[in-house]
Amino acid sequence: MQVDVLNIKGQKTGRTVELPEEVFGIEPNDHVIYLAVKQYLAAGRQGTHKVKTRAEVQGASRKLHKQKGTGGARKGNIRNPLYKGGGTIFGPKPHAYDFKLNRKVKDLAKISALSHKAKDGAIYVIEEVNMELPKTKELVAAMKALNIDDKKTLIVLPEYNDNLYLSTRNVPNVASTLLADINTYEIMNADVLVLTENTAKIFADDTEVVA
Repeated sequence: MQVDVLNIKGQKTGRTVELPEEVFGIEPNDHVIYLAVKQYLAAGRQGTHKVKTRAEVQGASRKLHKQKGTGGARKGNIRNPLYKGGGTIFGPKPHAYDFKLNRKVKDLAKISALSHKAKDGAIYVIEEVNMELPKTKELVAAMKALNIDDKKTLIVLPEYNDNLYLSTRNVPNVASTLLADINTYEIMNADVLVLTENTAKIFADDTEVVA
């Protein structure tokens, strides 16, 4: 698919880039997108939740009263889960929530997410942004020129750009990431993807870049 290259004023530069159909033009598989997003969010969970069992709470271990002859129920010690301050039965224990996904499934999810954005017309290609200093005001102006200032935007860069990163840091709905680090969750979480011209050319030259 042919995409026009825009400048930071939102105007066409007269150049175009070819985004490969095998990455941006497939029929998206929503189920693998769901699995990839679920894995990403699960991996971010700490899993440090913990409650005390009856072996860990404070309290004497003596039997409260004799087993028989009281007319009441039999009781063990005060750490019984039925008593206030007693241990918790079957409570949560620390564990990891992450799970494994095959590499091919993750790659298909990423390609499906990119194809969704392409079908929705939510991919912009801009010429390289060269900032001598971090300037949030310039970035906000560029977003307004592209008419995406009210949308959650993900800028995809071919390599780390310190000034651009610092410029995006204070804009609530704009984030930047490296092409090598892009993942399905970030793609789906954004309303709009903004690719620099060099990023788009990498896609065009190497369709395996999303792997």
